[in-house]
Amino acid sequence: MTIKALLFKKRVIIKKVKINYEESKMKKVVILGAGFAGLHIFYKIRHLIGKKIDITVIDSRSHSLLKPSLPEVSFVGAPISHSLIELKHTLESRGATFIQDEVVNINAKNNLLTLKNGTDVNYDYIFITVGAVKDYDAIKGFREFGYSVCDDTQAQRLWKKVQEFEGGKIVTGAAKSTWGNRVKAPDLKAPCEGPIGEIMFMFDYYLTKEKSLKREKDYKINVFTPGEIFFEDVGDNPRNAVGKIMQERKINLHNNKILTEIGKDFIAFEDGTKMECDLAIIIPPYSAPKVLVDSNLGDKKGFIPTDTQMRHLDFKNVFAAGDITALAQPKLGHIAIIQGAIAAAVFMQELGEDVTIPAYEPEIFCIMNMGGHDATLISSDVLYHGTKDKAFHSPLAKMMKWGFDNYLYYNKGHMPPDFALEATDKLVKLL
Repeated sequence: MTIKALLFKKRVIIKKVKINYEESKMKKVVILGAGFAGLHIFYKIRHLIGKKIDITVIDSRSHSLLKPSLPEVSFVGAPISHSLIELKHTLESRGATFIQDEVVNINAKNNLLTLKNGTDVNYDYIFITVGAVKDYDAIKGFREFGYSVCDDTQAQRLWKKVQEFEGGKIVTGAAKSTWGNRVKAPDLKAPCEGPIGEIMFMFDYYLTKEKSLKREKDYKINVFTPGEIFFEDVGDNPRNAVGKIMQERKINLHNNKILTEIGKDFIAFEDGTKMECDLAIIIPPYSAPKVLVDSNLGDKKGFIPTDTQMRHLDFKNVFAAGDITALAQPKLGHIAIIQGAIAAAVFMQELGEDVTIPAYEPEIFCIMNMGGHDATLISSDVLYHGTKDKAFHSPLAKMMKWGFDNYLYYNKGHMPPDFALEATDKLVKLL
């Protein structure tokens, strides 16, 4: 071999060693779950791909589900495709690896998770953002007689029933959920009752405007809550605003009703009472995925215990955000975004990035669709000992919801830029 050839070979070896050294410094990051929180974290940290991190996103679904738009599917007939974000191309075109599979075990002590297909995946950091399980089977009779808006299958199934409905007694409400107590968080009876507001108001609008049915004469809507008060996660102002509209639309409220069974023509409660019911639309109990219970990563109910920087209490390299966290009360998309931003910032700062970690200041922020051009914006932090407690009922609120839902869909789950969110906050303060 010539001297020239030997020198060339040496340069190639040195180059390979350098590349392998750079790759060895890359942190292997797994995002488990591609919902609101998971996608938000991905978009926050993706600029580090190839520089400091490799990202693998794992989800059992091929598409992320935009849950805020599901009531439009159930009561307007919006196409389900507008609530779905394809994941493989979305993520891999932005530098990540996507695996569609179910995780069956997480060995946090050894930084290892196992997929249903038998593959092991190592990680340096993991973000657990799998969301909560909607436990329909915890309600006796649900599969035969109950309906919901909580996922794409149930939302489409409900729309078929809504179109067939020609009158009768409608009952809607949230089943009781129970939580662990390892972290300090509000102990709410229902995971979130905002969707109940959308169900009762949007269905009422559909029946009066689209089917020309008369309230009380042709149909009656009864609402139940497992709590002492309806909308327990906000203060008096939003509750009174919603209550006033319920009275105007002749919708009755029943408190302290813990659902036990749905029958063909009734709905039953723990206190022994029953309501006549021709159509039951239910928010089921929320529970933790089996993998978290089996992996001993959750509290006694399986939800992930974290500090307010969204780091697991027992494992420094495990973060969590969204409905699966014990801190997230209620289970709300806005809180998932708050938590995801904090988790991403803590992680980036740990990797030497110059970022500010937001304070954990949860609040209730939602826009409740009420049918037609009607909607109510709710902004409240009284559950967390704050003073903000607003309800804004206006077509402007509907425009804001329409804008947010469409932005999220067309930007593949990417939240609006910070300046737009800040402008929204300023607008809410002026209302």
